[in-house]
Amino acid sequence: MDYAQSVLNKLTEAGIRAEVDTRAEKIGYKIREAQTAKIPYMLVVGEKEAQAGTVSVRTRNGEDHGAMALDEFTAHIQKEIKERTNCL
Repeated sequence: MDYAQSVLNKLTEAGIRAEVDTRAEKIGYKIREAQTAKIPYMLVVGEKEAQAGTVSVRTRNGEDHGAMALDEFTAHIQKEIKERTNCL
């Protein structure tokens, strides 16, 4: 949970809305629930990701993008947000 909290803090500092699901549910259940709630990106973190300093990225349509450095993901999301706000 410490690593998940640090990921949350970094995303929040970068201006990205995020939250941590700390419920004691199975990971598959949490992923399915997030997909039904139409959450665009889910970052799955565990011990392996914490040791590597990465996040495992999934999209709401079920695509698994695998492990990605947190800075790389943050840059990608910020670019996507900028592109979407310029369209409005």
